Amino acid sequence: MLAASLCAFEMSCASAAQPAPPGGLQTTIPHVILIDADTLSVLFEKNADDLVAPASTTKIMTADMVFEALKDGKVKLTDEYKVSENAWREGGAPAHGSTMFAALHSSIPVEDLIRGLVIVSGNDAAIILAEGLAGSEGAFATKMTERAHELGLDELTFTNVWGRDDPDQKVSARDMALLSAHVIKTFPDYYHYFGEKDFTWNKIKQPNRDPLLAADIGADGLKTGFIDAQSGYSIVSSAVQNGERLILAAYGAKTAKERADEALRILQWGFRGFEPRTFFAKGEIIGAASVYGGSKGRVSLVTTQDVKALVPRDLTEKITGRIAYMGPLIAPIVAGKEVAHLQIYRGTTQILDAPLLTAEDIGTGSLPRRAMDAALQYVGDKIRYYIQKAVNR
Repeated sequence: MLAASLCAFEMSCASAAQPAPPGGLQTTIPHVILIDADTLSVLFEKNADDLVAPASTTKIMTADMVFEALKDGKVKLTDEYKVSENAWREGGAPAHGSTMFAALHSSIPVEDLIRGLVIVSGNDAAIILAEGLAGSEGAFATKMTERAHELGLDELTFTNVWGRDDPDQKVSARDMALLSAHVIKTFPDYYHYFGEKDFTWNKIKQPNRDPLLAADIGADGLKTGFIDAQSGYSIVSSAVQNGERLILAAYGAKTAKERADEALRILQWGFRGFEPRTFFAKGEIIGAASVYGGSKGRVSLVTTQDVKALVPRDLTEKITGRIAYMGPLIAPIVAGKEVAHLQIYRGTTQILDAPLLTAEDIGTGSLPRRAMDAALQYVGDKIRYYIQKAVNR
């Protein structure tokens, strides 16, 4: 019987024993996560997995879909999409929401629609792009959810493309931060649109809605959002200092000022208080996994890349790691297959999850060896059964 297997170990991370920055950060925003864009290591989190209304941060996913279509050659920046009555009425000036002021029945180049989407948060731009690429907003929103799940972002569910209030449209701060890291890494040719300071369309000039672009912190995108007082004000933002990029996702601020002030303070805290550390080099053997019915009883596990993360400069919390896998693995084993994950913790906070691959081939063992493994597995299953039975009494 396969079971979740864990192998825990403590990792050395030399530093001075001073008060740790993570213990000192407090924020009034209820749902927050701060990550390193390169390693995806977590610097700070607070209720980061709770489901929340995305509001206009939805447009990050909308932009991802458009960027993917551009990258695949399905559409060009110079292609034009017509402004339907639905897009104009539901997302344009008549709707009294954020809009790029697209004129009814006019045709607009994709590049300008992208600017309308990510700079001024135009709801009309989002709908026009969705209708142009998928025929309807609903069809495009369905594809957005499918795309998110393909990326492993299972906490993202979309029913519309611009952030309209809908109880079925939910995200988590963690997955929105990870989505943003994906967009920044995958689409360097298009990400710059998020950071442009203003956009003029239909003779109307509007500033970028991101309040951090004017702050001296290296911010270069992504999106803000607001639906109503119940969901609050949200922001997903990225900033770079000294070659280090951080991504913040924060949901539920009470006011626009609280959103801007807290987002700035959290990013400043991250840049001041953390530094990169490498724990394992690419290809280094990290540990081993048990093998059932093989010529060897264990197979070595290696990393696919350098395992590194941002850690506090004055670290006092213990850094620990564990290897997690479903095991024992069944022989034969092929080298290079992903079978486990290395999970690294700072104190009780998981800061990194890295895949591990088998380092060698292991063939099927002899008949006596397989019989011995079967006997040991049987005994182990019985022990687990009786322990579980005792616990459930």
